Amino acid sequence: MADQIPLYPVRGAAAVASRKRAAYYSAAGPGAERPGRFQLEDESAHLDEMPLMMSEEGFENDESDYHTLPRARILQRKRGLEWFVCGGWKFLCTSCCDWLINICQRKRELKARTVWLGYPEKCEEKHPRNSIKNQKYNVFTFIPGVLYEQFKFFLNLYFLIVSCSQFVPALKIGYLYTYWAPLGFVLAVTIVREAVDEFRRFQRDKEVNSQLYSKLTVRGKVQVKSSDIQVGDLIIVEKNQRIPSDMVFLRTSEKAGSCFIRTDQLDGETDWKLKVAVSCTQRLPALGEDSDPPVHESLSIENTLWASTIVASGTVIGVVIYTGKETRSVMNTSNPKNKVGLLDLELNQLTKALFLALVALSLVMVTLQGFVGPWYRNLFRFLLLFSYIIPISLRVNLDMGKAAYGWMIMRDENIPGTVVRTSTIPEELGRLVYLLTDKTGTLTQNEMIFKRLHLGTVSYGTDTMDEIQSHVMNSYSQMYSQASGNNASSTPPRKAQSSAPKVRKSVSSRVHEAVKAIALCHNVTPVYEARAGVTGETEYAEVDQDFSDENRTYQASSPDEVALVQWTESVGLTLVNRDLTSMQLRTPGGQILTYCVLQMFPFTSESKRMGVIVRDEATAEITFYMKGADVAMSTIVQYNDWLEEECGNMAREGLRTLVVAKRALTEEQYQDFESRYSQAKLSVHDRMLKVAAVVESLEREMELLCLTGVEDQLQADVRPTLEMLRNAGIKIWMLTGDKLETATCIAKSSHLVSRTQDIHTFRPVTSRGEAHLELNAFRRKHDCALVISGDSLEVCLRYYEHELAELACQCPAVVCCRCSPTQKARIVKLLQQRTGKRTCAIGDGGNDVSMIQAADCGIGIEGKEGKQASLAADFSITQFKHIGRLLMVHGRSSYKRSAALGQFVMHRGLIISTMQAVFSSVFYFASVPLYQGFLMVGYATIYTMFPVFSLVLDQDVKPEMAMLYPELYKDLTKGRSLSFKTFLVWVLISIYQGGILMYGALLLFESEFVHVVAISFTALILTELLMVALTVRTWHWLMVVAEFLSLGCYIASLAFLNEYFGIGRVSFGAFLDVAFITTVTFLWKVSAITVVSCLPLYVLKYLKRKLSPPSYSKLTS
Repeated sequence: MADQIPLYPVRGAAAVASRKRAAYYSAAGPGAERPGRFQLEDESAHLDEMPLMMSEEGFENDESDYHTLPRARILQRKRGLEWFVCGGWKFLCTSCCDWLINICQRKRELKARTVWLGYPEKCEEKHPRNSIKNQKYNVFTFIPGVLYEQFKFFLNLYFLIVSCSQFVPALKIGYLYTYWAPLGFVLAVTIVREAVDEFRRFQRDKEVNSQLYSKLTVRGKVQVKSSDIQVGDLIIVEKNQRIPSDMVFLRTSEKAGSCFIRTDQLDGETDWKLKVAVSCTQRLPALGEDSDPPVHESLSIENTLWASTIVASGTVIGVVIYTGKETRSVMNTSNPKNKVGLLDLELNQLTKALFLALVALSLVMVTLQGFVGPWYRNLFRFLLLFSYIIPISLRVNLDMGKAAYGWMIMRDENIPGTVVRTSTIPEELGRLVYLLTDKTGTLTQNEMIFKRLHLGTVSYGTDTMDEIQSHVMNSYSQMYSQASGNNASSTPPRKAQSSAPKVRKSVSSRVHEAVKAIALCHNVTPVYEARAGVTGETEYAEVDQDFSDENRTYQASSPDEVALVQWTESVGLTLVNRDLTSMQLRTPGGQILTYCVLQMFPFTSESKRMGVIVRDEATAEITFYMKGADVAMSTIVQYNDWLEEECGNMAREGLRTLVVAKRALTEEQYQDFESRYSQAKLSVHDRMLKVAAVVESLEREMELLCLTGVEDQLQADVRPTLEMLRNAGIKIWMLTGDKLETATCIAKSSHLVSRTQDIHTFRPVTSRGEAHLELNAFRRKHDCALVISGDSLEVCLRYYEHELAELACQCPAVVCCRCSPTQKARIVKLLQQRTGKRTCAIGDGGNDVSMIQAADCGIGIEGKEGKQASLAADFSITQFKHIGRLLMVHGRSSYKRSAALGQFVMHRGLIISTMQAVFSSVFYFASVPLYQGFLMVGYATIYTMFPVFSLVLDQDVKPEMAMLYPELYKDLTKGRSLSFKTFLVWVLISIYQGGILMYGALLLFESEFVHVVAISFTALILTELLMVALTVRTWHWLMVVAEFLSLGCYIASLAFLNEYFGIGRVSFGAFLDVAFITTVTFLWKVSAITVVSCLPLYVLKYLKRKLSPPSYSKLTS
């Protein structure tokens, strides 16, 4: 046999494309505006500047109009100083970084490689190691990587600078631990969390990389680790073992010369795929033998075994072609982006505003001082003194809050099995505007049921299937009586039959023909599960004879196929055995019919059809059967007047349709075809095209047998859930790989499109002109749902991205059919860029992963198609209907709680900074801290942490109410719970309270001026506890516990920490005496200050609720 198999990857197209691109960019020059998002098409460049609204005549005649630019593009062109200041510098920096990264990570050009079987050392090129690596960091990059992720947030970076400044003696204020302890705590928590995640990833990788495989060498079998496998190795993979790298399938222990693999880890599909061994190596008696004449055999996709799939039957031997980074599964995975919630970004903006306020305040202080002495040092000291304006505890509180929400979601009994995989974005669930959903397996169950058989003149539904059964039985019993009669005398029975009335015979025989075609034209394999107690080789031997029905399961690459074969079994024609070369059917009478499979033409998304050529062993007749989508088949079958109409009728009922046809071939016709076909398969260039052309020569004037309808059932409660989401103001887009008719009918049956709405089906467009006219036609429609196919979408996105996005976003619902996984992700990104609104993607298969990772919030369903989507998602649910509660209850409350928590923590920092400012201004603008060391740390942690954090338990309405009135969700999308307006209200409250507390303390304690720290701090703690009570909307017993616990801690600490309660001990040397605290004067004065600071706010809150109550209070009252 040939020692080397050359492999030819497709490289012509890629090389040409890259050359074109290079030429185009060099022509455009560095500063020139790029003409479009894509390379220049063959159409003229200035078409890009064409306005969309234009009459058909204008489109043909008016050349000058082409130069009128739409507004959007003019704006892009202004590139002056203004552009540079407003973010141009950021653009230039990112461009330079991207350029450097591209140079560092330049992809190797794909070349044909020569593989030496069993001699990996003969390979000249270096190939990557076959190890799997899912870790984010390595030993050296771990600490820098984690620190970068933390300090790229303005908040943490600011605190790092402040803490570092304390090492400078001139700037030192108080103790080092007051600054380093909180920062150290935040970083320690983060580093530990990341380290645990990283270690888990490392363990998973190590486990996979150290799996052992048998390798064939000249010396016999050797055990080798998965990570040590090289290109050219001959690897033996046992049943139920993972395939370690991309291999060409040379040999199998199965007699048929084929095996099944499970690909659920690769593409999320749970059905088995059939793979075929290369026939020249499968035929060799032993692997070591050389064949004298060199063998040339073309390899196709079915001779390959992909990495990360699992062998489901037999033992296979393969030669390794691609390893490690070059395997299909690794190249298909994109690095998921780190998702950051909108709330975190908004809080980051607010902290920047606070920073500006801090600088302004410090400048005011220095100015009032009169810029005396080393004023810039004073400025820095003021910056440090007021640094509590920006609270470090904000991040800690929010992160703990997020963890709490995740825990609540997973504990919710109404949505069992829900898993939170990304704990950083639960608030995103409360801000969604667009929900992009897959169809098959998400809205539907991916369980097919055969519903309808149509023969042109007669149609059979579920209630008339018994008629089909009797027809099938009659025709087979007739055939057998005929066959036995024929043996006696060959002429009389024929005579009798032809004189029978034509019509009756035709219905019965047509039903029989249709059923036989459906039973033969498919890629289904019956698999027999052996009963317990039978093992090893005997299992196969016994199973081969045992075609008993209860052991049989069908395996196929699509559930439609299985539904059809199960249906033929139910009407009496059973598929009992199948291998690469033959099929066996059992008739109602129990006879076995054997058919020899001469050729198989598998289903592809381009051809939209599949075919098979079989020879009946009994009669030696050769028949070509074909089935496929009506679009593809209508041109192939003979002229008829009913097909199109019936397909439409079935699609309206929500059925998936397939057209079945056949053509009888003579032996000469078949031989001629086979010679041309094998010749086409061996050609190296344009193999696909040549093979398709040869097959098409057969697909002419085929006899139309029947039309089948299969129903895909909707998931439980899909309709009420979609209704609820629509009422909540969420726009739902359905992105599916299915055909237009099916997608439309599922959209109607699931009430994605309401009954009263029109549906605008976007006609297929291929060029810019057609897209232009079609978009204009769509623009004239109002309030109608849009249905568009993937190809048309591609054309529109290329030329009219902005216009399409604008029109589609106004639609109540959009259905995109025939979408590839990358198109789904592009649509998500388009929505994010064009609308700036939050998007959520939900799906259940490997083909939805890219869309789930691109969306702001990805939800995966653990479904029929495996777990891939749910593992890649941020949230994983078990049923589509759970999404209602996840968004309406958990999403809503997470967002509202985090908004309240974030603002309250900021208020806590602002109030103490206001007090410091008042204190400094009274004491001749001295940069002396009001509260020393532990008081500051204690204030942010032990004294107020529990009550403030207990806000994560707050809820404005009961979960049942939130589900009953999804309209409440609409308010959140406007982002009113946390905005500059609400933030300013909190700032004013903080300034008022800080001022009252400090001035109150100074006014009421003229005589005991020494005690001002104790008094103001006590009043401050009481105020904070009362403010939490003011903010809470629904009390929880833990909140009450937290309030009293904090108060207890504070009272206890007054006794122990007395030296901290003097004013700047250094200057006054005064200490707190316990006797003073217990006096009545102290108590009434502290109470008075607290009442003045809090009572007005309670009054205002009461008035606001009376005069303009929020929407939720109307429901609760």
